[in-house]
Order: sequence, then C-alpha cells, then structure tokens
Amino acid sequence: MPRQRRIEYAGAIYHAMARGNRRGKIVLDDIDRTRFEGTLGEVVQRTGWDLYAWVLMGNHYHFLFRTPEPNLVEGMKWFQNTWTRRFNVRHKHWGHLFGGRYKAILVEEGEYLMRLIHYIHLNPVRAGLVKRTQAVESYPWGSFPDYLKPLRKRRNWTDVEGGLEQAELADTVAGRRRFLEWTQECVNWNASKHAGVTVVQGQSLQSTLRRGWYFGTEAFREKLLKKLGKDPEGMSSRRQKGYGGAQTRDHGIAEAERVVRCAESEIGIRENEWTTMTKGDWRKGVVASLIRERALVDNGWLADRMQMGARNAVSRTIRLAKERLKTDRDARRLARNLTDNVK
Repeated sequence: MPRQRRIEYAGAIYHAMARGNRRGKIVLDDIDRTRFEGTLGEVVQRTGWDLYAWVLMGNHYHFLFRTPEPNLVEGMKWFQNTWTRRFNVRHKHWGHLFGGRYKAILVEEGEYLMRLIHYIHLNPVRAGLVKRTQAVESYPWGSFPDYLKPLRKRRNWTDVEGGLEQAELADTVAGRRRFLEWTQECVNWNASKHAGVTVVQGQSLQSTLRRGWYFGTEAFREKLLKKLGKDPEGMSSRRQKGYGGAQTRDHGIAEAERVVRCAESEIGIRENEWTTMTKGDWRKGVVASLIRERALVDNGWLADRMQMGARNAVSRTIRLAKERLKTDRDARRLARNLTDNVK
C-alpha cells in the first residue's frame, strides 16, 4: 500500500499518533513520562501549535493540534527524533523507538474536533487504567485534568480555551464543569472499552483513525481536495503545491529572529554586529540555546546568523554556555533577561 502524503497548510488541524516499535513501550516510568511531557511542551513552543488535547499511554500517544503555520512535518520530526534520543540515552538503548511513520489525520472543526477531544481524553478509560470507582479525569498524563483547572494552575501550552470554544463553552467554572459532564456522558461503565467511541454523521471514528486521511464531512473532504487541486488518487505532494521547503520554516525563523533582536538590545550590539564577538563567545551560546528551545531552526542557520563558525561548533558553544550558567552571574542574568523579554 502506498504511503499517504502529508498535507500541510496554515490553520490545519491534525490528530497525530504513533506507537512504539513492535508495539513496545515508549515510556517506562514516571521520570520518562515527565520528560515526554516536557518534550511535548517544547515542540508546542517551538512550532507555535495550538494543542487542544493529548494523552500519553504506555506504548503510544495521541495529539490533537492546529498548525498556524504549515509545519506539521518539521515539528513531528523534531519531536519523535528528540524523544527517541532522550529515551535511548537514559535507558542505554539504540535504534528506533517508534514503529514506522506517525499517523496524521486532518480534522474538521466543530463536532468532529470535539468528539476527538473526548476520544483522546478517554483513552485511559478504554485501556482500563481508570476504574469505575475513580474520577474519569484522574489519569494525570494528558490534557484532561487541564480542562478542569483555572488558567493559573494548568499547563500553559495546552490550549484549553480553544478546545472549550469548539464546544461553545466559556473558559469559566461553569463551562469547565459542563465539559466534564459531557465527557462523563461518553462513558458507559458496563462497556468501558467503548468510551468515547462514536459515529458522527455515519463516519466511524475508530475506522477513520485506522484507515482514513481525514475526519469530517464530505464538504470538508472536498475543501481539502480543492486546496490540493487533485483527486485522492492523484494527490500532489507538499513540495509541488508549495506547502513544503522554506514556507514550513517561516514560523521558526521569525521566532528565532525575535530572540536575536532581543539579544542584540540586551548585549548592546547593533544589527549584524555579531562579527565583533569571537565565534565561540559564551553570549552567543546563551542566545543560541534559547533559540533552540523556542524555534525550529538548525545549527547551520544559527552559525550563519550569529557568526558562530562551522555549524558543528554550535552545539559545543551551547554546551559550554550551559556550563557557564552554573557559576557565572552575568551569564544567568543574560539568560533570565532574554527569557523574560521574549515571552
């Protein structure tokens, strides 16, 4: 069977999921789970995604997000490669962690997206990890608990407000309570393996997740095909239709440039005066480290933009800067000020 092509455009909504290689585990303990969660927060910040829902299970994950910029592929590549590397380093493993490609199904807003949020949040119920005697929202490794908390107490990279808007609910105590009630209504404890599994306008959610490429109405499908200008059999590639290449890097470069401008002001240099500093200057390492946290740009871009020499020297400069942060007050002050200014 030929691979489905990745369809990317600004404002697209995806349900992304992947399983462990040979259905093996992708996390082994709560340390892994916490680090996985942190890695997810990083990619959301780097890409600018609006993350509506997510859940981490033992051998797979589910994400539901909007891409304001067409950067699905770049973001997912960074996430899966980064988590594989972090998992393998900690456990002294080698090789693939995930089994094949991740799935990325396009999702229509409104009822379809809302049903999918419930489906993702109820994964632990279907898997038997949440029992009848427990609160349906008690599983901690996902976005469901965030939907029941006020803004100041939840993960700031989960777009709870956006998710509630899909259900025409306000981000208030009453709105969040109603969201919980609707989710509870999706659970029949006598058949908990089917919690959140619904049919919307004749389209089965589970069959779509297994075999489909979109979850929405026929009108939504036609809209996607019109955007691509082809029928399903002749669907063109991202690159042919202008959805790949430099366009997918726009968000990352714009965010990186914002950090660079803040750094120039903070350090006291003018635009393009990075050549006045040595290639391995620790200040460049501090700035490059922050850019890596916030934007999808590679070492080649960093080396060229801040005059850091060869691209393979960038990682070393960042590593040395991080070591300096442990003992140097000026380094910590620069890092703190930059972080505060680019929020």
